[in-house]
Amino acid sequence: MRANKLTRVYTVALALLISAVPGFAHHGTAAYQEDKQITVTGTVTEFSFANPHTLVYLDVKQSDGTIAKWQGEMTSPNHLVRAGWTKNTLEPGEVITISGLPAKKGMSSLWIRKIVKANGTELPLVME
Repeated sequence: MRANKLTRVYTVALALLISAVPGFAHHGTAAYQEDKQITVTGTVTEFSFANPHTLVYLDVKQSDGTIAKWQGEMTSPNHLVRAGWTKNTLEPGEVITISGLPAKKGMSSLWIRKIVKANGTELPLVME
């Protein structure tokens, strides 16, 4: 009887562990090409300062004059607050240049490693 109860406990623990793995896997840069870096300049259309990751949406003018929608992803707001960020650090209409890791699937998305405002100010992404 006791072995049966112990088996159930181990089964439940294993099931919880297995179900938690996808939650851990989404963090970080797994969806991005870590061996490449790209830079795009565009106009901020939205800045989402919310968990789990901060998102910046841009309109980027292409060489043919069309506008491409881009998304940049960063760490959590908690980390950015420590570096001096607020929900108003980036405003719609601002022109910024972002550099980072491009998405693996060819989407117009990148993991931001650097942000520079139009006046040349580089925004800190980590507390210094």
